[in-house]
Amino acid sequence: MDKKIRIKDIARMAGVSAGTVDRVLHNRGNVSDDARIAVEKIIEQVDYRPNMHVSSLSLKRRYKIAVTTPQYSSGAYWESIHNGIKHTLDEYENIKVEYHVFTYNQYDIYSCREVFEKISRFEMDALIIGTTFREETIKLCSKMDERQIPYIFVDSSVDECKPLAFFSADHYMVGRLIANLITSITPKGSNIGLLQAVRTGDSSAYTTILRKKGFTDYLSEMKSMNQVLKIPFSVSQPEDNERHLSHFFKNHKNVPGIVVMNSRGSIVSDYLYNNNMDNVKMICMDLTTPNIEAVKKGHIDLLIGQGPEYQGFYAMKTLLEYLIFKKPVTIQNFVQLDIITKETVDYYKSF
Repeated sequence: MDKKIRIKDIARMAGVSAGTVDRVLHNRGNVSDDARIAVEKIIEQVDYRPNMHVSSLSLKRRYKIAVTTPQYSSGAYWESIHNGIKHTLDEYENIKVEYHVFTYNQYDIYSCREVFEKISRFEMDALIIGTTFREETIKLCSKMDERQIPYIFVDSSVDECKPLAFFSADHYMVGRLIANLITSITPKGSNIGLLQAVRTGDSSAYTTILRKKGFTDYLSEMKSMNQVLKIPFSVSQPEDNERHLSHFFKNHKNVPGIVVMNSRGSIVSDYLYNNNMDNVKMICMDLTTPNIEAVKKGHIDLLIGQGPEYQGFYAMKTLLEYLIFKKPVTIQNFVQLDIITKETVDYYKSF
């Protein structure tokens, strides 16, 4: 995507304030001739074309939008979703938006409940929800419905809820795709290791449930003889992961394939590399910084990309256009799935 010229870019190039540029664009006066000439010169140079309708409407009110997702770190999957949201706010800079972020620990159901309870009482015009726990999401959405607050899902959707729209991978198909790929690159009927997150509250993420269902359904339909072996791992106590993995591989000598249905694939790939286990094929999710490095080094064979920046961008874009214009909204929006290898990872562009 080409970089969009914004009002603040014109202001910087013309040596004036963003407010001055806005007054010139909308012919509101109170601008010196020198400043007006400087701004008009830059506008002509960059061929700036303002959306006059959006600009005039946006001046009339301020929109208060909340976003809730799991906590994230630099280079992580959920950071990409937030980057997409911020990209929208840059594109629609003339619209006055108060942007409030509420994050929770996706491996702790009690953390999710506490944050969702705060959101249920928060004054806002709309909400973007990164779903993890199904029942907690249903309860939050029920309160949003009562308050008539529109909401959009990113990362997944929940059938019992009534979102304005959702932007997500088809996680059931993700599971089927992973099963297809791992059985294609490992010996027929061989053992498959499956990384299993340890969560506080003993409740799996909804996306993980859907992926596992697709995975097992595919194996069943193909009448596969593969035995799926669970490998526990902990985000809250990462020091335990070395022990978990050592215990697993000590008790299972022949596991030529491992799948990771979340973004933590590098945990296993690093262990395999450090222990000189180079005969294990790995299929993992998401272009996080650690996963990209592992793919480049050949420690992860295949990565499944699900366009998180695209999800965040279009979730916020859809909300803003709905709030301002009441534009018709397509509810179901599945993103494309990308299969990324060592040879193609450098060509995979961020949104």
